[in-house]
Amino acid sequence: MPILEKETARDQGSQVLPKVPVPPLKQTLDTYLKCVQHLVKEEQFKKTKAIVEKFGAPGGVGEVLQKKLVERRDKTTNWVYDYWLEDMYLNNRLALPVNSSPVMVFPKQTFRDQKDVLRFAARLIRGVLEYKALVDTRALPVEFTRGQLAGTPQCMEQYYRLFTSYRYPGLKTDTLNVHMNAASSAPEHMIVACKNQFFVLDVVANSKQLSETEILSQLEKITKMSENAEERLPPFGILTSDGRTEWAQARDALTKDQTNRDSLALIESCTCVVCLDEPSGLEPSDTNRALLMLHGGGRDKNGANRWYDKSMQFVVGMDGICGVVCEHSPFEGIVLVQCSEFLMKYITGSPSETVKSSTFRELPPPRRLLWKCNPNIQGNLSASGDRLQRLVNNLDMDVFKFKVYGKEFIKKQKMSPDAFIQVALQLAFYKCSGRLVPTYESASIRRFQEGRVDNIRSATAEALAFVKSMTDERVTYTDSEKMKRLRDAINAQTNYTIAAITGMAIDNHLLGLLRVAKDLNMEKPEIFCDETYLASNQFILSTSQVPTTVEMFCCYGPVVANGYGACYNPQSDHIVFCVSSFWENTETSSVVFVKALNEGLLEIRDLCNRSGAAATKPAGSSQGAGQPHKSGK
Repeated sequence: MPILEKETARDQGSQVLPKVPVPPLKQTLDTYLKCVQHLVKEEQFKKTKAIVEKFGAPGGVGEVLQKKLVERRDKTTNWVYDYWLEDMYLNNRLALPVNSSPVMVFPKQTFRDQKDVLRFAARLIRGVLEYKALVDTRALPVEFTRGQLAGTPQCMEQYYRLFTSYRYPGLKTDTLNVHMNAASSAPEHMIVACKNQFFVLDVVANSKQLSETEILSQLEKITKMSENAEERLPPFGILTSDGRTEWAQARDALTKDQTNRDSLALIESCTCVVCLDEPSGLEPSDTNRALLMLHGGGRDKNGANRWYDKSMQFVVGMDGICGVVCEHSPFEGIVLVQCSEFLMKYITGSPSETVKSSTFRELPPPRRLLWKCNPNIQGNLSASGDRLQRLVNNLDMDVFKFKVYGKEFIKKQKMSPDAFIQVALQLAFYKCSGRLVPTYESASIRRFQEGRVDNIRSATAEALAFVKSMTDERVTYTDSEKMKRLRDAINAQTNYTIAAITGMAIDNHLLGLLRVAKDLNMEKPEIFCDETYLASNQFILSTSQVPTTVEMFCCYGPVVANGYGACYNPQSDHIVFCVSSFWENTETSSVVFVKALNEGLLEIRDLCNRSGAAATKPAGSSQGAGQPHKSGK
């Protein structure tokens, strides 16, 4: 079970946010059928429909579970939180890099020399301390929803876990530990990784925080210590890049020795990890920077210069490749964005302290973390390195900047930019494989107490009707027919989005019903054993909008072996897409998907432009909106 030390006091100003609702059972079951009908074969759907009707029948299993779920809502702050956390993260046995941990890629930095690199790192660390002070004193302003149903206050809990969380590996399930109220305890420290060695950087001395100049001098000592080949220890960080069960086993072996226990305790209690990376030797294209943030380039590059269990790892590369790697279980992307934007503005904003402070303090030198190794642990290190290498070689990433238009053009069409992009992603997928598949788009439910996310199922029947009208070679649709289908698809997407952010989507609810059955030791209800349900939870397309106001972008890997990860960042005149897939799977290819996406975005633009022009033409002109137009092949 996850240990989550929760604070009872919710200070959302004076406002107490509402609890996440439990949607009506019939509504969820009807929506579920609507979501899957066009994605499975007719025979299969008939079978599913019968199973669902039986589950939802008066006096049936569904009603019993629903009643329990409503009781759970009354008794807890957030009825879905623990269920969701375990299902989404803690029970997942895959390695964190690529499969789970998203990254933020900072703008490429130009460093003249190593001193420049360390100056940037020192400034970044000062920025982290400033931001952490805002979080600790709860001085961050409450955020309000934007986009659909704007203006509602949002739960700020996730921010309080940024620097206080640690994910412990377990044999069957991980544990997320959150030290709330850690402000008063031990002196604060960060862990600096350099040349696969780990060092303790105390950021407080004699109860006073280190200045930027002092941090710089400590970082210089760390880099010097890391260069001493005699003292160099094996690359223990690589163990954290492994599958969770493998790492749990290796950690058990490590903790048999007191030296290792001491080192682990220091890492597990740090504020964050700062990784000073060696030059990668790769051209710093957007795609390469994304790859290097996601997995460090494997054991031969910076793949072992990490500690993946810690929620925030700031990477500063000697070659100017910088960013943040985050362990996803404590918080969502928006929290990562807000923190990253604060840091970027802090670094570029105020002038650096070049003036040596008049009172120069003698600081104790940073300490290297020591490890004891034995042949068994040596074997674990080697196996973990091999598995990371396989992951590195398997990730197919394409960061694509679509420059033809951005949010402004879409808004001119009176359409929601997010819904528009989601429909374009469906079109791209359909162009690649001639079908639609279960799609995940994260929807924030932070308007509720301790709200995290639910899923917007973007592969709607309306999206299917639209993409068919754009791609069908045998039937010729008129522009006005295509346009109507586009609007229908966007409306369906928007309506589902509104349902999701108001706690009325189906995924959390179905998960809750499944878990309540398990808690009651009931036999697993048939609805959850049905192949439609199992297939509907294989998110072949996993998407999310992560907008930024500073030039940077977020990305992550696919969540299934035959899937795509598609993270997008819409700007006023362009859109950044980060598309990932696995080379080992022959059905997927990031470059093919990006090509289809580019083509689709242009075709939708042309359709909108032709329809707009037709609408403004005087009646009786030759080329009306009703004229057939070949799809843009």
